[in-house]
Amino acid sequence: MQSGKIIKSISGFYDVQLASGEVVRTRARGNFRKQKIKPIVGDLVEFESAYLLAVKPRQNALVRPPVANLDLAIVVMSAVEPDFSTNLLDRYLVYLAENQIEAVIYLSKTDLLSDSQRAAIEDRLAVYRQIGYTVCQNDGYDRSQLEALASQQTLIVMGQSGAGKSTLLNRLMPQLALETAQISSSLNRGKHTTRTVTLYPFGADGLIADTPGFSSLDLSEIDPITLADDFLEFAQIAVNCRFRGCQHLQEPDCAVKAAVATGEIAQFRYDNYVQISQELSHLRPVYRKSSKPN
Repeated sequence: MQSGKIIKSISGFYDVQLASGEVVRTRARGNFRKQKIKPIVGDLVEFESAYLLAVKPRQNALVRPPVANLDLAIVVMSAVEPDFSTNLLDRYLVYLAENQIEAVIYLSKTDLLSDSQRAAIEDRLAVYRQIGYTVCQNDGYDRSQLEALASQQTLIVMGQSGAGKSTLLNRLMPQLALETAQISSSLNRGKHTTRTVTLYPFGADGLIADTPGFSSLDLSEIDPITLADDFLEFAQIAVNCRFRGCQHLQEPDCAVKAAVATGEIAQFRYDNYVQISQELSHLRPVYRKSSKPN
């Protein structure tokens, strides 16, 4: 029996990379379907005679795109076309935090910015740096920095369609020659150019994936009660709230709201938190006790 990681899935076949670097094409056994086991890219598997026998427990797994066991994500955010959005960025960061995946922020298309636009975005990015996120930009691009971050890790490149994921990957790995997206002028969003997930060797024993772009994220599985834990600077201050489990909305003596008032927490981050929290609260089912008959 051999073991390895699925690096590509296509038409019912799974390419599995061994520790030696060798890649073996396999298929899933028939009982996988009966057991409702669906192997995905990133899965650690055991196989024999080109048939998958077992999928090992996952560290994490994303649904869209379907990829498992990720360590790090580069979130590609466009400066313009599509326009930079802290609301969308925070949704990515929440999504990754929920899945225990470290995030790196990469700003693309900075060459298209005016001086005033650049200054406004830099003010926002300074907040993320202060929180503790690594922030890179295409005009200060450093391949060695990204390679060092990805050393011996499985890395995903994600972001809105048209934001520049494929452009970044082409710079990191020119041999891929991935198709870059065109921007829809009517929607200000990109057309999808990458439809399957594939892991490629990168850096020192790392793997990097390109993923289909999408303009929205499904955060519906997140509990609004614990959402604040995904805003890293909130968690550090929330210990001083009057009530344990404070959601930093209407509660009195809230340390997080006090920090927003003094500027210790950025107003835009808090506003994004409130919006996401309200959306999640509206998605949660409301259970009511049935009236007893007279």
